Amino acid sequence: MGRVEDSVVQPPHTVTWLVHIDRGMWVGGVRGLMLQALHPLPARGVWQNSNFQQDPFGRLRRTADFVGVVTFGSPEEAVALGAKIRGIHRMLRVEDTETGRTHRVDDPELLLWVHCAEVYSYLEIMRRGGLRLSDAQADRYLAEQRRSATYVGLHAEDVPGSVAEMEEYFASVRPVLRVSEEARQIMRFLLWPTMPEDLRRLAPVKPAYLPFGALCYYTLPRWARDMYGLLPEVPQPAVTAALKAFRLSLNSLPEPVHDLAFMPSTRDMLERSRRRLGALGYDMGKGLKGLTDPRRWPHWTSRAA
Repeated sequence: MGRVEDSVVQPPHTVTWLVHIDRGMWVGGVRGLMLQALHPLPARGVWQNSNFQQDPFGRLRRTADFVGVVTFGSPEEAVALGAKIRGIHRMLRVEDTETGRTHRVDDPELLLWVHCAEVYSYLEIMRRGGLRLSDAQADRYLAEQRRSATYVGLHAEDVPGSVAEMEEYFASVRPVLRVSEEARQIMRFLLWPTMPEDLRRLAPVKPAYLPFGALCYYTLPRWARDMYGLLPEVPQPAVTAALKAFRLSLNSLPEPVHDLAFMPSTRDMLERSRRRLGALGYDMGKGLKGLTDPRRWPHWTSRAA
């Protein structure tokens, strides 16, 4: 019998699987992009080195592709994707229009900010949205995410691996955060994005995106909302209720329907993951999401976990 760790980067018994298979991740992803934009250099990097203006939703889908591969993909797939991303980042530069300095996109400080803003958004959204995680599980999730950080070129020991370490990191970086012109533009596109070509058929329902974008904004920490100052404040209990309702509604969708939101390459990767896990004896009757239930694991796996 093969080892599940040889088939998927983060197996079903990890906290990462429990978090990343949840559809509330879409809120966490957009919220993470909003938070990332508060650091002027990553914001300029996005503006100068990507097609964000034409396809902001595409950036979210590419992020979802990365998260999917380094969670549900095979170790080989994750290593290959990491090498590809590091190669691209190695060639890119950020021109600081205020100081005239040029920065590498793969500067460890910038990579660390992007990683922390992303994964901590996932964790905070999941817990606030109703996913029951203990404090120990929250710490375990961040510790597991150190592995994801290595794929983009960070050293695991340099990445916060607990809630306390993450809070300490955010406190240390707050003084350099601000709303640059690029951040304002990124926020504008995140609140009302351009639809990618393969999703243009959904254009008639695009107005439904606006409440989603607002929900992502309102889940930002108060200090971040105060910095942006884009929308009037609303009662936070109402935001929490809306987040829980959104999460429950998306989690009720059949897996094949929900997966249509991903890029074709991501859908193919998820199908390969299903086949590998099925070959190991996992009950795939309810798809990858069904594996949050240990009763669907092979007997030998549930005993080991």
